[in-house]
This record gives sequence, structure tokens and C-alpha cells, in this order.
Amino acid sequence: MKLLVVGSTGLVGRHALTLALAHPQIETVVAPVRRPLPAHPRLLSPVVDFDALPADAPWWHVDAVVCALGTTMRIAGSEAAFRRVDHDYPLAVARLARAHGATTYALNSALGADTGSRVFYSRVKGEVEHDLAAMGFDSLTFVRPGLIGGDREEFRAGERAAMVVLRALHPVLPKRWRINPAERIAQALIDAAVHARPGMHVVSSQALV
Repeated sequence: MKLLVVGSTGLVGRHALTLALAHPQIETVVAPVRRPLPAHPRLLSPVVDFDALPADAPWWHVDAVVCALGTTMRIAGSEAAFRRVDHDYPLAVARLARAHGATTYALNSALGADTGSRVFYSRVKGEVEHDLAAMGFDSLTFVRPGLIGGDREEFRAGERAAMVVLRALHPVLPKRWRINPAERIAQALIDAAVHARPGMHVVSSQALV
């Protein structure tokens, strides 16, 4: 199969890209990026502007999409900028891939995703799930981790503090509130793309511990 991975330079996306390139059922991986990736014989990594994606690029012809795009309010700087990365970009990728024949989409969403949430972050995650569900993918999977464990390129003080607390409480915490390793999240995304079960599915944080 041919797989499109977006967000391949982020924490979860890096693991998803590594897994995809090693997977025996994935012949080609397309990873559009803002800066070039190291060369690999099975990788095509076009440099793009996510605000102006090339609608007719031949590399949109894929079987499935794994989307690990995401940011934080601190990095984005405003609600509008956050929504653009976590809502608009995943939808733009979905529309173009779907228009070129993709039938499967797997999204790294978040615990608590809900269109009716009073929390802006959770509401945006719920809205992107809702809008993706209307696009007609044969197989659609939302992976909903809680706090993601792993080494990020950028420093996130709030997440670092939360990690310390959650690791200390790990033995007594309910599974849904435990740290979800980035590798487990990435594996769930790749599995969803490869197996392409018909219908809409949710992978909960409990399943990612």
C-alpha cells in the first residue's frame, strides 16, 4: 500500500514514520514536510506550505492517511493559529487525499475530544473529528491519547511537570489517565491505516497504556 503521513516531524509523527518505513505491507510513504527529511528508498518527502497545499500533486494518490499534526496554545500563540494547525490542516489534507482516492484516514486526536466542550482544545479536537466523519472515508479511526510520553524537540514545561506527577501516581491511576507512550500511539495509527477496518473507530487512552 501507499501511505501518507502528515506531522512526521512531531513526537508521534516521527514514530509513525519510522514504523511505516519498516512495515512490510507499506511500499511507499509520502510525508509532506516544511523542511527536508533524510533520504530513504521508500520515502517521498515533498516540501510544502500547509497554508497552500498543491491540489494536483501526484503524490496525493495514496491508499491511506495517518495524521499526527498538532500544536499547543503556547506554541501557536493564539486560538486562531491553534485551530489552523489542529483543525484546518488535517481537514485540508483529508479533502485532497480523499479527492485523489484515499479511502482510509487515521487521526491522532485527544482524550476528551468533544464539539460541546467548554475547553477550547477539546472542542477543536471534537470539531475536527466531526468534520472528518462527514467526508466519506471507508475507514476512519480516531486515536485519543491523554498525556503523550516521549522526548519532544521543543520544551513544554506544563507537560514536563504533569509527567513527573503522573509517573509518581502511575500504580494507582485509572488507565485512562496514565501516560500514553508516543510509540504506542503511533502503532495504533499505523495499524488503523494498514488494517482499514470499515466504519468509524475510536482507540481510547486506556488502550494506549
